[in-house]
Parts: sequence; C-alpha cells; structure tokens
Amino acid sequence: MPAPSQYRHTVAAWLVHAYTASGVVLAFLMFVAVMEGDTVRALWLFLISMVVDGTDGMLARWVQVKRYAPSFDGALLDNIVDYITYAFMPMLLLWSAGYLGEGTSATVLAVIPLIASAYQFCRVDAKTDDHLFLGFPSYWNIAAFYVVVLDLSTTAVAVVLLVCAVLVFVPVGYVYPSRTTTLQTTTLALTCLWLAAYAVLLLQLPDPSPVWLAISVAYVVYYVALSLYLTTRRSRTVPAVA
Repeated sequence: MPAPSQYRHTVAAWLVHAYTASGVVLAFLMFVAVMEGDTVRALWLFLISMVVDGTDGMLARWVQVKRYAPSFDGALLDNIVDYITYAFMPMLLLWSAGYLGEGTSATVLAVIPLIASAYQFCRVDAKTDDHLFLGFPSYWNIAAFYVVVLDLSTTAVAVVLLVCAVLVFVPVGYVYPSRTTTLQTTTLALTCLWLAAYAVLLLQLPDPSPVWLAISVAYVVYYVALSLYLTTRRSRTVPAVA
C-alpha cells in the first residue's frame, strides 16, 4: 500500500493539473465577455490567465507532476490552454470589437496569427535547451491589450499582427521569464511590475496614464533587448555546421 506521503504528492500533482485546466474555464469566460461586447472584462481575464500560465509550470516542477502523475501529459494540456487563451481568444476579441476592420479582410487578418500560432505550438523545437522560446511566442493577448489601450487604427493593428506572424518563423530566441536563467531575478521582478501596470492601465481606461504606459512599454523594450542579446550570444556559442 502506498505511503500517506505518496498520496499527498499525487493529490498535489493533480491539483496543479487542475490549476492549469482552469485556463479552459477562463477561456470560456473570455468568450462570454467578448460576445457581450465587454472588452475590458475580457482583458482582465487575459491577465488572470497569464498569471496562471506564469505560475503553473513552476508549481508543476515543484510538486514533480511527471513523477506523481505520470499518466497525464501536463505539457499538452498547457499547450491547449495557451493556444485558446493566448491566440484564439485575442483574435476573436479584436475581430469582434472591430479592430481588424470589416468583411473578408478582417477575417483573413484574424486567421493569419491563428495559423502561425498553430505552427508555433506544434514545432518540436519551440523551446530551446537554454530555455528560450524560438520564434515569436504567440503573445497575441499582449498585442490585443496594447491595441485596446492605445486604441490603434485598423492599419496599425494589421501591421502589428502581420509583423508578429512573420516573426513566428524567424529564429530569434525570446525570454521565457520563469525559466531563462540570465537576469532571471530582474526579469521576474520587472514582469511582476508589468502585470501591475497592465492592471492599472485597465482601471484607467479609456484615459490611461502616460506614466504607466511608459512603464509598461519599457518592460517590452527590456524583454525584446534581452531576447536579442541572448539570441546573439547563443549564435556565437552554437558550433557552425560544416
């Protein structure tokens, strides 16, 4: 008979899986918010889903889910949830709220990121051995957040989405905040600040503070700069193929 500690570990592992699966509930609530035309509520749900996604992996490693719940693929569940909350729902939000324009062009513009993300989530090298995302990591929820907060024009939105879709296929390594070791403490602290700025900006809509906008955008600049630095450093250390 398994020891009581074994049961506790097994229960803990399944609770972490349930925590990850809560993203599906959040996705449904996002859908309801979008269908009711409540863009701000949908963005709050995006924030909650990012917090869940940013912490479930650390919890999974801490409780050793692969050891105590070996019959369940938590990584696959995480990918399913992330595709819905990071790609599908943001595109539905932007399409429904009219940020993509109207008619066929709006539909095509919504579909392009979804196809690019489908590729991104299925590639076997999506995450490198040194814990970077290879190619733009489908942060469409973040793109949607800035579209709404900055109230971008349809043309600007199209440019942003198309550029990011192309970047999915460009082999740049992007920081994985909870796992990339370089400047990890700094990155985690700044990520928490960015999440706080996200919440403040939502509370301030439709007139966000320039100060909080600057704080939010400064984090994006830091994230991109660190990602480019790590990509450059990585390319210098990877042996050239003869």
